[in-house]
Amino acid sequence: MTSTKVQVDIRNFELEDIKEWILSVGEPKFRAKQIFEWLWKKRAVSFDEMTNLSHALREKLAEHFIIRPIVLDIYQKSSDGTIKCRFVLHDGFKIESVLIPVEKDNRYTVCVSSQVGCSLSCKFCATGQMKRMRNLDAGEIYDQYVLINEICQETYDHPLTNVVYMGMGEPLLNYKNTMRSIELLTAPYGLNMAPRRITISTVGIAKMITKLADANTGINLAISLHAADDVKRNDIMPINETNNLQTVMDSLRYFYNTTKGRISYEYIAFKDFNDTIEDANKLAALCKYFPVRINVIEYNSIPGVMFVKSNTDTLDIFARHLKKKGIMMTVRRSRGKDIDAACGQLANQ
Repeated sequence: MTSTKVQVDIRNFELEDIKEWILSVGEPKFRAKQIFEWLWKKRAVSFDEMTNLSHALREKLAEHFIIRPIVLDIYQKSSDGTIKCRFVLHDGFKIESVLIPVEKDNRYTVCVSSQVGCSLSCKFCATGQMKRMRNLDAGEIYDQYVLINEICQETYDHPLTNVVYMGMGEPLLNYKNTMRSIELLTAPYGLNMAPRRITISTVGIAKMITKLADANTGINLAISLHAADDVKRNDIMPINETNNLQTVMDSLRYFYNTTKGRISYEYIAFKDFNDTIEDANKLAALCKYFPVRINVIEYNSIPGVMFVKSNTDTLDIFARHLKKKGIMMTVRRSRGKDIDAACGQLANQ
């Protein structure tokens, strides 16, 4: 019986690995850099596209390796201009990414996913109701940026300006691939994006925030806070039982002292749960450790979930109270909710 040779995705190889393979097949070392630039600067999805390589080398590459790009499955455009895309992965799993255009500010943000599903089970989040099936690899995260960037330029005649790791999954629980994808976006051999244009959003995995601080990549950090005391946060976000607010604040203070990176709090306002003046005072108290901006977010309803959004008057009173305390904050109105593309709604519907 003859065995079938297993091909591996070349995009999971580092440059040094490709150099080693190139030398093993008798090719000059500089070919590895050419291949790497085809993969990450030009997003080649087949070896035939690598036209400055010899035909013989392209055949060797195709014999030993494969390239497994993500593929656009469904595209939806909201009445407010937000675009949601569902992508199919090589193994049939699906993920979602969202383009959020703010044309008046020339700001075009892609919200990328880092996992298929999520394991954190936050009570208010549609993705949290899904099981985590697997982590995305770095190339699958990078692909979301590249494909959404193409859509952005076709639709708005403008490239993406910002990336937020705020889609499906917890990026700090896929730390290795998240960090490599950031390298692919920012490296000269990749897309050469400025790190300050990238934000990782996390529920607050304290030890991983510390690790991220030590990496000192120059990116920004957003914390999905959503409650300003441990009792309420435990109720809606199980992760708080092992990463309580003081532990998270300590790790954020370390992040700021180490990197001076920008930190923001994401705070969804739920009616009769976390939208009182008392809640605002507790939230303000969490702003004393380092400079921080608060994004107060309208809740987007999800079938089967008991939470509803704060009414407009309550939300305005809450926001004014924070502003009177001198806290930098904005109220973020929902975008893309008519296509289930708003915050907390991504669930492959």
